[in-house]
Amino acid sequence: MAPLGLFGGPHGRAGLWAALVPLLLILVQAGVYWLAARAWLGGTMPAPVAAVYRTFRLLNPVLLLAGLVAAVLWLPTDPLGAALVVAVWLFGVVEYLNYYVVRLAYPWRSWPTKVTRWRTPRLVEDLRASR
Repeated sequence: MAPLGLFGGPHGRAGLWAALVPLLLILVQAGVYWLAARAWLGGTMPAPVAAVYRTFRLLNPVLLLAGLVAAVLWLPTDPLGAALVVAVWLFGVVEYLNYYVVRLAYPWRSWPTKVTRWRTPRLVEDLRASR
């Protein structure tokens, strides 16, 4: 069986892409943020950059919702393919939460104790400091 065979053809692959696109866009935003943040280390996020990320913060949930609707419409018929599509979409939600709502990323050993502290993500702290 071909690796993409579990998606049941073009219809199922469209469901995978519907879940994958929001995830990729959020990950690219995060990567660009961390690269750009090196420029204002110890300072304040520039106002134009903050405006862009405030817009992303509002648009990403809409993008995730649109991705969910499309993924459900084009959900693969194979249970494994459907589970993979759902997992990819949920990973996008977790990444959004991690960057824009509550910090979820910690070293493995300290994760259980640190994640329960509900810390503010660094991106959100930079957005608040730029006002």
